[in-house]
Amino acid sequence: MTGERLMKKVSLALTIPIVFVGGFLVGAKAEQNKKHQSDADYIRLFMDVFEITKQNYVVNPSTKKMIYGALNGMLQSLDPFSDFFTPSEFKEFTQDTEGEFGGIGIEIARKDGRPIVIAPIEGTPAYRAGIRAGDVIIKINGKDTSNMSLFKVIKLIKGKPGTTVTLTIFRKGVDHPLTFKLTREIIKVPAVKATMVDNHIGYIKLVQFQENAYSELAKAVKKLESKGANEFIFDLRNDPGGLLTQAIKVANVFLPKDKLVVYTKGRVVGEHKYYTKHNPLIPMQDKVVVLVNGGTASAAEIVTGALKDYKRATVIGEKTFGKGSVQNLIPLENGAGLKLTIAYWYTPAGICINKKGIMPDILIKFPAKEQEELIKTIEDMRLKGDKQKVILLPNKDPQLKAAIDYLEGKPVKSEEEKPKKEAS
Repeated sequence: MTGERLMKKVSLALTIPIVFVGGFLVGAKAEQNKKHQSDADYIRLFMDVFEITKQNYVVNPSTKKMIYGALNGMLQSLDPFSDFFTPSEFKEFTQDTEGEFGGIGIEIARKDGRPIVIAPIEGTPAYRAGIRAGDVIIKINGKDTSNMSLFKVIKLIKGKPGTTVTLTIFRKGVDHPLTFKLTREIIKVPAVKATMVDNHIGYIKLVQFQENAYSELAKAVKKLESKGANEFIFDLRNDPGGLLTQAIKVANVFLPKDKLVVYTKGRVVGEHKYYTKHNPLIPMQDKVVVLVNGGTASAAEIVTGALKDYKRATVIGEKTFGKGSVQNLIPLENGAGLKLTIAYWYTPAGICINKKGIMPDILIKFPAKEQEELIKTIEDMRLKGDKQKVILLPNKDPQLKAAIDYLEGKPVKSEEEKPKKEAS
């Protein structure tokens, strides 16, 4: 996901072709430094390699292929979310899907040259099959994903509903690759699921920060309050994020008017602050617990960070993903384009969580094997005719149980995070 397209087109898009065709930076006043080469030196090196390769490679290489490959590598070297798109890729990437597509229901990023799962979306083929946040996709239908662009990864995974795709997964702690054969579906992502836990605790699961997230959340809050809810569990586990505008509105469900929710800051674009605009939907005296895990990312982390900083909610679960950057789509003259990280976002307390994540107030782990048991139990219940829209099983979900216990005033002990082993 690119998140909210915050910034206008920047002049950088027009300077890139000039830099590479000319082979030098016009008007650059580079200081001579024995320890560092200037930009012009590096660009001259690039041009030297290009010309030597063009003249001496075993067959006459395609200039377009070489330049596109170089630009792709340039953007991938920056961070997991910046990308270069060819004209056809950029056109396809910017086409609206209107919330429906033939896929398997995962959000992905790139890490160490491989696609990594940010989160499986609840209720989708990937979620039901047991794919987890942090899984590394090493092959798609047998094709190695090393240094593959995210666009190509997504293109290989998507397809006609009813067809299959096979993913080979590396999972931390498992000594062999895992293989998943998944059947593609039209993914209709529901924004919100809600139910009562007991006569005073309301449970709300926000699946994704899509266009209707706030309106659906507001409806769910009012319905739960009409049933007596005055304490809430807000479940953001495996929520990969989405639109920044929705994150601000969702935070305003819990926070009072004129509160800073998040601010973004970049080297060129400066600082932009985002505030709540109205009184909260949920009274300030109502207790709130936010559930998070490694699949909680982007917009979901914005809301988590704000509620934690203001001590409006107690955060329970595991450390979040750590996607704290803003990308801008920049069209280029020939129809190609860039998805470029232009800023980081910061919580109200000034914390940048990019690549770090947010630690919960109370750490409660939920091992993958236990998660799989929970999913299987719920599937079995539905096969046997259980028609509940939301099935909650606290006895099989330690994080949910901890949230309920906390709101009921029972003691909840935070688990200790194991220190990373030092390299010998």
